[in-house]
Amino acid sequence: MQDLARHHSIFFLILRRLRAPLILLITLFAIAVLGLTLAPGPVVDGRPSYLSFFHAFYFISYTATTIGFGEIPYTFSDQQRLWVIFSIYLSVIGWAYTLGAVFNLLSDRSLRQAIAMQTFVRQVRRLREPFYLVCGYGETGRLICHALDRMGMRAVVVEIDEAKVGELDLHAYTADVPAICADASNPETLKFAGLTHPSCVGVVALTNDDPTNLAIAISSRLLAPRVPALCRAEHDATADNMASFGTRHIINPFERFSETLALSLHAPKASQLLGWLTGVPGTEVEQRRDPPRGNWIVCGHGRFGRQMVSAMDSEAVPVTIIDLDPKPDGIHRWVRGDGTGADALRQAGVEDATGIVCGTSSDTDNLSIAVTARELNRELFVIVRQNHESNRALFDAYDADITVVPSRVIGYECIAILSTPLLAPFLDEVRARDEDWCGAQLERLTSRLGWTVPEIRSERINLSRAPALYRRLMRGETITLEMLLRSPSNRDRVLDCEVLYLDRDDDDHLLMPACDTRIRAGDELLLAGTRSALNDIGLIIANEHTLAYILTGEDLPGGWIWERLSRRKAAPARAFLP
Repeated sequence: MQDLARHHSIFFLILRRLRAPLILLITLFAIAVLGLTLAPGPVVDGRPSYLSFFHAFYFISYTATTIGFGEIPYTFSDQQRLWVIFSIYLSVIGWAYTLGAVFNLLSDRSLRQAIAMQTFVRQVRRLREPFYLVCGYGETGRLICHALDRMGMRAVVVEIDEAKVGELDLHAYTADVPAICADASNPETLKFAGLTHPSCVGVVALTNDDPTNLAIAISSRLLAPRVPALCRAEHDATADNMASFGTRHIINPFERFSETLALSLHAPKASQLLGWLTGVPGTEVEQRRDPPRGNWIVCGHGRFGRQMVSAMDSEAVPVTIIDLDPKPDGIHRWVRGDGTGADALRQAGVEDATGIVCGTSSDTDNLSIAVTARELNRELFVIVRQNHESNRALFDAYDADITVVPSRVIGYECIAILSTPLLAPFLDEVRARDEDWCGAQLERLTSRLGWTVPEIRSERINLSRAPALYRRLMRGETITLEMLLRSPSNRDRVLDCEVLYLDRDDDDHLLMPACDTRIRAGDELLLAGTRSALNDIGLIIANEHTLAYILTGEDLPGGWIWERLSRRKAAPARAFLP
């Protein structure tokens, strides 16, 4: 990180703002001291006495600061007391002006920003553990920060809204989250926030402004090319621009959900498998009905509505569009209106439709459309867009088939990528498989692990992450997945976890590898299961004694003393000559 810029220095800023009051105060003190040295004192031996500069300065110092030790080193004359009276009122004027300037300075926005920036930079500089730079602390940013906190990772936040920065102190985080109210599109701000810090392991751009996210992606690519960037983009042009200079992860919430909807229409089992794998760990997946094929209605042809129409077109599903500004294209049927009234819905054929998408930018309108449409057609499959997290209680009260929350769509994908980077290529492989394969895997996995969303974790077989297993593999031992997935407390019991994906350095990737697959040094395993089972896997691959028990059933002695005793006991008896 670079040094703090000069204009951010609090000391020099205070000196500039208090220049005139300090000069005035010094001048008044100098006049008071000089006058007191010139004023004649009491007559001693026929000659008037005078105060030295030291005694005069000493007296003016404690008098002007309202301490008051009396007249020293001797009782003053009337001339000296007259000058002291003048000096007292003079100092009152000087102190009043100076204190007024100080109070104005303390309420100055520039000083508060400088203090906040300098404190923030110091906090970031002192970070020694890995951290993510989160730009934007809205609904998605809060979700990401809480997820990072649960994973034991640090976060640094840059947010342009001062009110949202203030909310950070109200949220209970295990570790402090350094935050600053600043423009994240400014490269200097990103450098102060730790973009070039050695411990920065990633940048997450989550603002609701595409140009700002694009600027963050460009700054990250140029200033810290080694740091991966995960950016939000709600327009195709922005996403294409980000991709052109190598942004690793680009998330469009509307496009992502449209792909999920298209997959649900095309391959419901594949959609259920992906939903089970990418949900919030520990939550129960509800057995909901799949989106039916047939006539659909889309209310609102904005960014979200266009993505929904595109997804249905890809699956050859007929669509009727309701919008205040219809744009007939010769392909779809258009109805003018907002969908909140029954007339527009009847005109769009809601009685015969199989599903409706309430996708306007207003939560109130979306709920109104959903309620009215469900009254006209009780069997209607309803997809509702929720724009603001503050309205969650209303959407929870309404029984929609699917509620689309853009902040959650982005947040869950970001969490999956940040916590388990190997999950992204695995999901791409799953999307490419057919419906029968996905259905078989869903049945196999849920029969073992249930419908509770499993924990997803990856383990790299190397010396730092898996020293015990790595050393055995380097000695040439043959170890398979079936041999490894055993309970450390009872090797006859299989752990509640599955290997979903095996990534190898030679580009040999295995999807749902078989139990007899041999493990190699350098492999990376993507695992799904309960938290306790995944913790057991981490113990097995790292601890030699646990691994030995899993593979051989033998309990090795622990500690230096017990190892020496066991070697002595196992050593053959010596033969003594008669």
